[in-house]
Amino acid sequence: MTAVLAIDAGTTSVRTIAFDEGARPFAMSRREFTQHFPAPGWVEHDASEIWDAAQATLADVTAQLDEPPAAIGVTNQRETVVRWSRSRSEPLERAIVWQDRRTAARCAELTDDGLLPLVRERTGLVLDPYFSASKLEWLLQNSAVPTNSDLAVGTIDSWIIWNLTGGVVHATDATNASRTMLFDIGALAWSSELCALFGVPRDALPDVRPSSGDFGVTAPGAACGAGVPIRGVAGDQQAALFGQAAFRPGDAKNTYGTGSFVLMNVGSAPPEPVEGLLTTVAWLLEGPTDPDPTYALEGAIFATGATVQWLRDGLDIIEDASELEALAAQCSSTGGVFLVPAFAGLGSPYWDPHARGTIVGLTRGTGRPEIARAAIEAMVYQTRDVIEAMTAGTGAELRSLRVDGGASAMDSMLQLQADHLGVPIRRPKLQETTALGAAYLAGLAADVWPSTTEIAELWQLDLAVEPSASRATVDAAYADWKRAVERSRSWTSSQRTPTSS
Repeated sequence: MTAVLAIDAGTTSVRTIAFDEGARPFAMSRREFTQHFPAPGWVEHDASEIWDAAQATLADVTAQLDEPPAAIGVTNQRETVVRWSRSRSEPLERAIVWQDRRTAARCAELTDDGLLPLVRERTGLVLDPYFSASKLEWLLQNSAVPTNSDLAVGTIDSWIIWNLTGGVVHATDATNASRTMLFDIGALAWSSELCALFGVPRDALPDVRPSSGDFGVTAPGAACGAGVPIRGVAGDQQAALFGQAAFRPGDAKNTYGTGSFVLMNVGSAPPEPVEGLLTTVAWLLEGPTDPDPTYALEGAIFATGATVQWLRDGLDIIEDASELEALAAQCSSTGGVFLVPAFAGLGSPYWDPHARGTIVGLTRGTGRPEIARAAIEAMVYQTRDVIEAMTAGTGAELRSLRVDGGASAMDSMLQLQADHLGVPIRRPKLQETTALGAAYLAGLAADVWPSTTEIAELWQLDLAVEPSASRATVDAAYADWKRAVERSRSWTSSQRTPTSS
């Protein structure tokens, strides 16, 4: 059986999944890794622990194969930045995670200095601590480690590729590069101007390659064996868009993961910036002569699954995430309670790093079911925030929304989402769209799948949900949500989280 492996290095765990030629998963292994919170608003990962988890899951899955895999694809949490020594293949400190807010003041300073238009034009992003550049600048300024030829920096995909190839290949793909705030998405190259602005040495950055292409082969000592070609790489949300077969301009998906990420395919040219949204490289494929880019508009919502984790670990409202929908069903409404999960600020379309998590409308009648329901409704409202900005900015009407991620298993949430967006919601049978997208990209380059046309034919519908509620009812609730968001944004400067130690 031909197998394509996907290493999915997410925010809380690493998974390796084996897919056959019919895009069916037949072997999977998962390992969680530690979340570090050294100060309020700071989030870090141990990159060595992430690599150990990748090795362990690769070993588990490879042991279930009858023959070596045809190729490996890698997908990863984006924006998280790692520095390591080339000679020792060891990280120099913990990785700073995409959720980390320590550079909020620096981003505000750059905005005040008038640099936002430059960043928007070159990168399609906004000046926010979410992205890699200010995190990397902070590391370079707060470490005694010299910047020299031994230094390598990159996102998690680069770190994994480096280790898989035994330090032979230091590379990333265009989707991950486009999330660093150092990459010119029109020229498809690192920006010398932005590297200079953030003090990032160009020689330390990885080579940027097509998402479906050559990233070397595994070295002796790799858990899957030596000589396996690495042929696909993409950031997790772009991989999910590819895995959802959203190959036509106007196709859109939402992944309800640790955060929620709405991406819409906008074709082969980057559009003009849309207020509150990001422009990103959706994927870069090898064309007949030159690489062929596809771009996407993106709305990034910081807390979805993270909210469920908080209900479980912070408030002890549930013992397991699977309990959330049943608990919420114990009440018919929240009774006017709204939960704005701005634990790490607000992403699209607000981009407010100083907003803080807020619960409004509490009464003595509020209990665990109402809080659980408010958490689910927050997923829906935040998605509507993004879709409304997306359609207003592009003038395009959303035809339908393909969904995946853990929370998409909640049928009641999808019904509410359809009611608020006024379009059908479509959930595929295979929910592992992020890993599948990485596998598809690798399989294209390894000739397992001949084209995106054949890949699109493999997409299968599990559930279609049509809108059914009155617009007046959902619009009134949404207006109340917007008022709750404003409460979360009314944090005074004296109360803001410190940005440095």
